[in-house]
Amino acid sequence: MNRPKETAARVHHLRWFSSMKLAAIFARTLVETNSGRVAAVAEVVWRPDEQTLGNANVVRLMRRHGFASYRELVARSIDEPEWFWAAAVEDLGLEFFEPWEQVVDLSRGPEWATWFLGGKLNIAWNCVHRWRSDLPAAVFRGEDGVRRSLTYAELSDAVTRLAERLVELGVEPGDRVAIYLPMSPEAAIASHACAHLGAVQVPVFSGFAAPAVAQRLVDSEARVAIAAHTSLRRGREVPMLQILEEARQEAPALEHVLVAPWDEEVAACPGTLAPLAVGSEHPYLLTYTSGTTGKPKGVLHVHGGLLVSITREAAYLADIHPGDVVHFATDMGWIMGPWTVIGGGALGATIVFAEGAPDWPPDRLWRLIEEERVTMLGCSPTLIRALIPHGDPEADLSSLRTIVTTGEPWNPDPYRWLFERVGGGRCPIVNITGGTEVGAVFLGSCPAEPIKDCSVGGPSPGMAMDVVDAEGRSLVGTGEVGELVCRKPFPGMTRGFWRDPERFLETYWRRFPGVWTHGDWASVDEDGYWFLHGRSDDTLNIAGKRIGPAELESAAVAHPAVAEAAAVGVPHEVKGEVAWVFCVLAPGMSALEEDVRALVAEALGKAFAPERVVFVPSLPKTRSAKIVRRAVRATVLGQDPGDMSSVENPDALEDIATAVR
Repeated sequence: MNRPKETAARVHHLRWFSSMKLAAIFARTLVETNSGRVAAVAEVVWRPDEQTLGNANVVRLMRRHGFASYRELVARSIDEPEWFWAAAVEDLGLEFFEPWEQVVDLSRGPEWATWFLGGKLNIAWNCVHRWRSDLPAAVFRGEDGVRRSLTYAELSDAVTRLAERLVELGVEPGDRVAIYLPMSPEAAIASHACAHLGAVQVPVFSGFAAPAVAQRLVDSEARVAIAAHTSLRRGREVPMLQILEEARQEAPALEHVLVAPWDEEVAACPGTLAPLAVGSEHPYLLTYTSGTTGKPKGVLHVHGGLLVSITREAAYLADIHPGDVVHFATDMGWIMGPWTVIGGGALGATIVFAEGAPDWPPDRLWRLIEEERVTMLGCSPTLIRALIPHGDPEADLSSLRTIVTTGEPWNPDPYRWLFERVGGGRCPIVNITGGTEVGAVFLGSCPAEPIKDCSVGGPSPGMAMDVVDAEGRSLVGTGEVGELVCRKPFPGMTRGFWRDPERFLETYWRRFPGVWTHGDWASVDEDGYWFLHGRSDDTLNIAGKRIGPAELESAAVAHPAVAEAAAVGVPHEVKGEVAWVFCVLAPGMSALEEDVRALVAEALGKAFAPERVVFVPSLPKTRSAKIVRRAVRATVLGQDPGDMSSVENPDALEDIATAVR
């Protein structure tokens, strides 16, 4: 293989990375499951020490209610959800202005469950105002090096005054307010200001172009939009206000635009408006997620359910405590943006907001952790795979206590790199999975429990999860891959798609009546550890055997020159379906198609060797760093890729089309 000249650091890193054999380093073996597909056997990489067990939030809850183990707690939380959710609210110290009369109402069926009936509360109160003090609440790190911070008292004052300004503009409870801002304290201020007065926030990805912004303004009928004049991304100025003004031409309902910084407009407001006590089912968030068609799905969340669900997982899984410093490489347009703002705020942590791309320059994320003494880092597997080719972090990462990951299934090698080279082998990787529609987490690792590499642990407390076959029979404990489902409703569940209840029912509830079918492949090993295998609509059927794209991709990225990979199924006249693997090479590296193909065949068996290995400059990703495999497959087949509004780099599809020709 021809290798250009490299830096000493990169050579050292690549030698280490290429030497990581799954069997030798991870003690992972390949076994044949009953369904005939190949699966990996993972090993425990994290065991909690006494200090972790002594300080963990979830251990406090266990002791409070007499549970000897975390799994006992989870089992009871699933069997008795009304007990658990009430116990969680009490343990977490969440404040309702008026107590609820009923934990859950299922009279309209599980699809339309409502929670904490009769209760009144406000998310802004729980996440900002009740913490009012000189403790740090928010830190901004601009891409140009600018740093500023706000205390909880300053944040509370800013939220109140912006809420008052929105009232002056005619915003009433239930009205929609679009938020088109980079990750910054202003994004949190705008979010909480909407909650403060009972308006519904509509976060818009900060990287959207005018057509995608217009689509969300029109669908939500937002009356007011809050935008930045400009922001920076990868050293380039993004004209956000100009983009919004262009989008505004298509949105007749939009009456006013507030531009950050809004000091002059807001300074005159008295700052005395009390947060509105709203019902637990009062709408809080209308956010959009991509669909396979041309229309994004508007996902609606409410004050009570979202607050309780997110705070539960931020405390019991991410183990955030008051005074922690939290940074998630995300955007308010992805559910992990609101997750960070709600979860970090409700637990009294400091949230670090970073404008721009987390990998520009490549060491930016590591320097931010060192300089801000971040204790909880949130990131996606895709981001980590993109950072690995640049070498090991040279910053001081000793402040880290927990690493939270989500977005896609893990590959073993990048997982171990994050665990060892970033976390130093002392920080648990809390791998979680859920979704925008879930408003929370279905499955997640817990720092107070042993963790297997690449696993998503098990059901999050209160979530009645299962893995089922085509007839709906449980496969838990068999190791077989099936559909991930939730058998009971949960507080964080969306209250339906915006003005499209039929699409909501068809998407999640019609496959198995009364059961939420999420669209992910999953399996549970004999030790009770859960694993994801990709989206069920991404699954390949090779030689009559189902396999998730993540397994093919894991084998491909084991090649030292391959930084990222995306596997898709392509129809074949004889074989029915074959795999094509699209690979992005590490900077300055090259590889041969037959070498990558052989590596996949060696790891998974000759039957799973890809028909083609195609090298491309980049893969299409959302701003949340998810690879959009359906778009890759559609491009290969010459089909419409569907809704692409959330894809940051749609030009990657042009490169893919050129490469396959």
